[in-house]
This record gives sequence, structure tokens and C-alpha cells, in this order.
Amino acid sequence: MSATASTAVIIGAGQAGGETALQLRKLGHAGRIVLIGEEPVVPYKRPPLSKAYLAGSLGEEGLHVVPPATLEKSGIEFLGGRRVQRIERGSKTVWLDDGTNIAYDRLALTTGGRARPLSLPGGDAANVFTVRTIADVEALRPHCQPGRRLVIIGGGFIGLEAAAVARKLGLEVTLLEGLPRVMARVTAPEVSAFFEREHRAHGVDLRCGVQVAALHGSPDVHTVELADGTRLAADAVIVGIGLIPNVELAEAAGLAVDNGIVVDEHTRSSDPDIVAAGDCANHPNHHYGRRLRLESVQNAMEQARIAAAAMLGETAPYRTIPWFWSDQYDLKLQMVGLSTGYDRLVLRGRFEARAFSAFYLREGRLIAADSVNRPADFMFAKKLVAAGLQPDLEALADDSLPLKSFLPAA
Repeated sequence: MSATASTAVIIGAGQAGGETALQLRKLGHAGRIVLIGEEPVVPYKRPPLSKAYLAGSLGEEGLHVVPPATLEKSGIEFLGGRRVQRIERGSKTVWLDDGTNIAYDRLALTTGGRARPLSLPGGDAANVFTVRTIADVEALRPHCQPGRRLVIIGGGFIGLEAAAVARKLGLEVTLLEGLPRVMARVTAPEVSAFFEREHRAHGVDLRCGVQVAALHGSPDVHTVELADGTRLAADAVIVGIGLIPNVELAEAAGLAVDNGIVVDEHTRSSDPDIVAAGDCANHPNHHYGRRLRLESVQNAMEQARIAAAAMLGETAPYRTIPWFWSDQYDLKLQMVGLSTGYDRLVLRGRFEARAFSAFYLREGRLIAADSVNRPADFMFAKKLVAAGLQPDLEALADDSLPLKSFLPAA
């Protein structure tokens, strides 16, 4: 792509889209950059929505990843509140909802995803909420009054974080999880059990292994019915049951799609002039030897930088180890790597101290780690997982041995 007269169009103005736009400028692209977002707001952080923003301790400006002044200074055209209707790859044109079109030389799809809705009658009632956008939280906030009864469906990060905030605000909270334990897809049973104890200790009515059968009430839901016939009173309902990647534009344009937009290690799609990054992209992960679609800020930001480079003809591979975090009450959970398929768990520290690290191994190799209120452990764990360490298990469990000592010699 020529650095002077070419046009880069980015569809999706979340963290990946904003970072792609900024990185294009940093790498020297002097042509036109157009960033298109369905929300009217400039790119912003989503993780605080279920934490500080819902709690009211962080304002909207504090969410901004790319403030308006930065967009202007960087010469990035931001088209907010606009929807792209279709991509015409032959003419290299995107068509917008108002009938206008923009020609591109390179195109980035950073379309992210949308909250998975509850597929039950009443799931679209005015007092049933997801927590994915600023607008979602603004609609939910009036219901977050002391004494109100909140039912949360889903025991992942969103549900647990929202439960913690709601309890701090004085709501009566019932949290429902269909699987036998919370965070079952991302952490060990021992770590799940720790967080379940914490939430119950804070007054959350936490029920695992339950299924929601029906929502009752019109126009607002007032009762949540479980499969066993139990009925729970509700003034409001939060649904946190996962994310659906936004791949419809890519699919309609004929790009390869399989649980996300299929890209190579340089973020290039099946069309060499189109890249994809963030929650919507399915990439080959060198470290784990399989394809992944990751939903994390780290993935969105770091993959976006690789995508910007690819748009300018550079071919740096995306090979970063994934990491995540969650804030619940005064607990900071920091996770590195993917624990799926582990066969050994080594605990460092004590659950009772509310500060510990859990290390996951498969065939002797460290593949992931969860740290709770131990940020130094997390920093070293990132290096140890990246190195594919095969530690002595007794030594790893010995809290008197600094994790720094496990690092390979330089």
C-alpha cells in the first residue's frame, strides 16, 4: 500500500480498530485512514463496563482508548454511529447505511462481537440487560439501587464482576450458572471453588448446575423460573452467557469464516487486501499449535499492531501468549496462557490468605497460570509460560523460592 495516496478503511471502532488506526500512523502511513463504528462513541475500553463504570467510579471519558483529540491530531476520520452494509471486494469498496461508499486500498475488519442473547420469550424485555456497551450500562444503571433484586445469568467474568459491583451497591443478587462451577471453561475446579466461596461470603445467592426455563412478566420480567420449577423474583436481569463474533460482513463478502474470520499468522484473511484482528479473528496460535479466537484486550491490541503492519506490506507474525484479568471485590485475578488440557495443578500460596497462584502443566510443561492478588507472580508467570518451562513441581510449590529463579539463564 502506497504510503501517500492510499486509503485504509477500518470497520469496527473498538480497541482493535482504534489501535489499528493509530499504529498505521505510527508506522508511517501518510494516506487516508477511515475508522467506522456502529456506536457513536470513539474507541473505548470494554472491561471496565462491568466493573468501575457500572460502579460509577469511572466516567465515560476514562473509558476512551483513542480520545477525539487524538483522532484529530492523527488525521484519522472517525465515522461513528454508522453501519457498513456490504463490502464489494471486486471494486474494493465499502457501502454504508446511508447509501454512500468509500473506496479502499487495504481494509481491516475489527468488528468484534456482540453479547449472546438469552433465547427465551422475554429475553428482550426492557429490564433484561447485557453488559457489552456503554449504552447497555447506562440502561442498567437506574436499576442498580439498594434493595433491588438482581438475577444474573452466567458465571463467567461478566456475571461475576457484575455480581461483585451489585453487592457493593446494595442489591440482592442471585447468580445462576448452568455448568457445575463458575469460570469452568477457563480455570481449575479449585480456583472456581475459591471464587464461589468469596461470592457467597459477600452475600451472593450463587447456584451452579441450574438451567433457566422461563422468564415471566410483561412488559418487564418479574420472575425467573428454573428447570426444576424454582421461581426467583427479579427487578432486573443481567445476561452474561458469551459472545457472538461479528462475521456477517466478512461472510457475505466471501471471506473464509470458521468461528471467526480466518486469518494467517500475519492477520491476513483469505483476501490479501483484507486483514482482521480482535474478537472476530480466528488465528493460528504458534504456542498452542492450534487455531484460536481470543476475546481479550491484550489480543485486540497486540493483534491490531500486527494487522496494521500487514496493511503496509510488513509480515511480522502474531505469536503472543494470551493473558486475561478479572476484578471481583478486592480480588485481582490475572491469567496467562490457556489451561485447557492440563494434567497437573501446582498451588503456590494459600487460598486462605486470599493471595495465591495456580500453575497448570501438561506432560510436565507449564502451559498457564492464574494469580490472585499476586501481581509479581503474574509478571514472572508470563515469562515462564512463554519459555515452555518444565519445572520441578516441588520447587514450584515452594513459596520460599522466588519465581525469578525458574527463568532460563540468559
